[in-house]
Amino acid sequence: MKFKQPVAPAQLSFLKEILYMAKLKRLPLVSFLAILISIPAIAQQKKEKLTEGRERININKGWMFYRYDDKGDNLIYDERPAVYNKHDDIVADSRPAQANFEGTSEKVLKKWILPTANDFIADASKHYLRPAGNPGENFPFVQEGFNDRQWQHIDLPHDWAAKGPFNTDTNAVVGGGMGRLPVQGIAWYRKKITIPATDRSKSIYLDIDGAMSYAMVWLNGKLVGGWPYGYNSFRLDLTPYVKFGGANQIAIRLDNPPNSSRWYPGSGLYRNVWLTKTNAVQVAQWGTTVQTSNVSESAATVALKVNVENKGNKDQQVKVVTGIYNTDNAPGIEKLVVNFPVSVIHISNHAKQSVTNQVVLSHPALWGPLPQQTPNLYTAVTRLYVGSQLVDTYRTSFGIRDIKFDPVKGVIVNGRQIRIQGVNQHNDLGALGVAFNARATERQLELLRELGCNAIRLAHNPPAPELLEMTDKMGFLVIDEVFDCWNQGKTPLDFHLIFPEWYEADIRSFIRRDKNHPSIIAWSFGNEVGEQYTGDAGADVAKKLAGIVKDEDSTRPTAASMNYARPNMPFPESTDLISLNYQGEGIRDAPAYAGLKGIRTSPLYPAFHSKFPQKMIVSSETASTLSTRGSYIYPVTKEISAPVNDTSGGDPHHRYVSAYELYTAQFGASPDKVFMSQDKHPFVAGEFVWSGWDYIGEPTPYYSSRSSYSGIIDLAGFKKDRFYLYQSRWRPDLPFAHILPHWTWPGREGEITPVHVFSSADEAELFLNGQSQGRIRRGAFEYRFRWDSVKYQPGQLKVITYKNGQLWATETIKTAGAASKLALMADRKAIKADGYDLSFVTVKVLDEAGDLVPEANNDIQFSITGPGEIVATDNGDPSDLVAFPSKRRKAFSGMALVIIKSKSGQPGKLIIKAESTGLKPESVTVMTK
Repeated sequence: MKFKQPVAPAQLSFLKEILYMAKLKRLPLVSFLAILISIPAIAQQKKEKLTEGRERININKGWMFYRYDDKGDNLIYDERPAVYNKHDDIVADSRPAQANFEGTSEKVLKKWILPTANDFIADASKHYLRPAGNPGENFPFVQEGFNDRQWQHIDLPHDWAAKGPFNTDTNAVVGGGMGRLPVQGIAWYRKKITIPATDRSKSIYLDIDGAMSYAMVWLNGKLVGGWPYGYNSFRLDLTPYVKFGGANQIAIRLDNPPNSSRWYPGSGLYRNVWLTKTNAVQVAQWGTTVQTSNVSESAATVALKVNVENKGNKDQQVKVVTGIYNTDNAPGIEKLVVNFPVSVIHISNHAKQSVTNQVVLSHPALWGPLPQQTPNLYTAVTRLYVGSQLVDTYRTSFGIRDIKFDPVKGVIVNGRQIRIQGVNQHNDLGALGVAFNARATERQLELLRELGCNAIRLAHNPPAPELLEMTDKMGFLVIDEVFDCWNQGKTPLDFHLIFPEWYEADIRSFIRRDKNHPSIIAWSFGNEVGEQYTGDAGADVAKKLAGIVKDEDSTRPTAASMNYARPNMPFPESTDLISLNYQGEGIRDAPAYAGLKGIRTSPLYPAFHSKFPQKMIVSSETASTLSTRGSYIYPVTKEISAPVNDTSGGDPHHRYVSAYELYTAQFGASPDKVFMSQDKHPFVAGEFVWSGWDYIGEPTPYYSSRSSYSGIIDLAGFKKDRFYLYQSRWRPDLPFAHILPHWTWPGREGEITPVHVFSSADEAELFLNGQSQGRIRRGAFEYRFRWDSVKYQPGQLKVITYKNGQLWATETIKTAGAASKLALMADRKAIKADGYDLSFVTVKVLDEAGDLVPEANNDIQFSITGPGEIVATDNGDPSDLVAFPSKRRKAFSGMALVIIKSKSGQPGKLIIKAESTGLKPESVTVMTK
């Protein structure tokens, strides 16, 4: 069959699909001919959706992995100081201390790795020159012929430490601070990729979204480059080392030092890895910048900067064509909204040139945070032409929004004041470790949305890029952050060792990657850094870093979170926002904290506001309240906030912290104390609670545990009582009442057992077995209802709440009977059979009446049949040191979690079964398709 017009590659591809469909489906001849007639138009539509001139290939599948059991090899990035103090149970606001560092050796590979940073160093005179030679070329692991068949076969993303086992020794190599998991050591990843001869004229890049840490990469035995900071995404140009038309061997070495973090950093190639192919003329890495101005409901100006790179050997005339598309139509369909003016540039060989244009959109669909606004998104599609040939297509997702930062009104988005109701989030995904998973990340955000959270501070490092895609789509405000330390280290082997040489590249690459995300409202370039303590010298470092941030993006404010610097110190002068950790509500200033060592600060909102009346204030960390879900320890403090210790609020034997949500880290404060301080100072823009979810590591106050106690949601994703306290504040129109504690206390009959209720109501009456315990009206600066003299007797507790004199909500709880059965509930009954999608199955221990048995700790055995697997179990207990992959897990406070993963390309029925001695077994079905 012949066509009168030339058939484009996209048309040929589409024709092949139609021919295959005709053969498979046995289409009638008439139908087939009708399709053929329409091919030119259909193929043109399909062509518009292709990314022509550029390929981005996910290469997560089929890697070989090896981790040394001993100290490893000698291919080191740099020498490190000796570590004499390995204690990691240090209060988080302790003053940083320097390691003893004697210098570097000439034998290390750093000189070959540093040139990777050159694209992110503004002053070309400071670029690093690659020395002659090829370090490591004789090392077996980098060579193509090395036999790695005995290595472990894995798919990425991969966190080698997440499977454990947990270190239980008192003097473990990795203690509680870093999560007691085996993150330490040297490991290698190898994979063969085939690059066809037809790609000979192209540029071939390896894009790594995250590698923990000190990544060094060889291709075909040649050292390509690397990146030491484990949280940044980076690109390596493989082109000079590629064997076109054959197999190419990638070898990646990672090195995780112990004593290098204050929390669990994870390990491995823990984010996605990509192979990107472009023509010689291309949009540079992260090469577009979209900025909006003059934003209103009637019109908005959109400015676009495109950085074009010519990696060819001859000069080129390049046409730059960009259209803006509305992506909120039917799935997979984009509607052209407007075109930018076409630009034609002359670009020399091996040079870069930028093009800037702008266009006015009429009646734009604005991006704004939920629930008040709608997170509408657009896509800018940039096409580069050399002559009539399309050589590159580059897509940029963005949103149109106007954000102002007012020192009195706070954050104003599209003309509307938005109170920041935020949380801090660490990098891990609980029992999955740090290996990125889209569904696990989405689940975290969904629960935070239910909480009433509208903002996230990414503590204390750049996230996976997919997380920011989700915050864009789900309408969260984000503070994107880099660096927990600068020159002043917090642990002996943390980032301060490489900060002097890498800070500029890390900052610039961090911002270039993320700058087009509309959810990001501010850049934070430091968290509680030691330079706060060093006066003018530290402030000078802050000013230098802030200058780099502004050079990359002048549209967003800068921040660096302060837990020590006071208004009269030079450090706060360096940032656009006043970003306070705990200082707003005061640090160790309440009566219950008297006598504790460390920073002591009265509430400093007024002092900072007076000193910097032109700057907006936000609390970047508040609270650090501690608790374990469902644990109630007596007696209960009469204070509204108190530090946990072994005799008040803490159970050192079980390593539990009382769930009355009044007990805190030494430097922390209860939600009640924070709420009061913010309400007394309404000019504060809001708060980011420490923390949204529990995270692995930093298990204050019990460093023999595995994970934190500070989350509003526990590590398994179960809501603590505190969830409802924040929800009562952040969703004041949601009618509910939440009673704590549970009411199953054999042996406490007649003893005082305080009852607290969380609700957005203004009045509440409590009944015990039908007898009123009193009707309470919340007073000014009170955030919970407290009946602190209730004496326990089995039976029923009921609360009736009122708002503005009208019935608001009720809740009833009762004494549970003996454990009788299990109940399973999957968060999703159908998942994709792609090998990545997950179902989170909650398991509850119930009595015969179907009520949760609140202190049940039954040992549960899990099994699965069908095309899926159990990847992890958990229960939210920070002290539980059973490895995450275990298929046996004790219930904690009556609950446990099992995480199910599909198998790629194998649709079918999964049956997840839970069994426990003496209890009725139960199962749940999940379909994969």
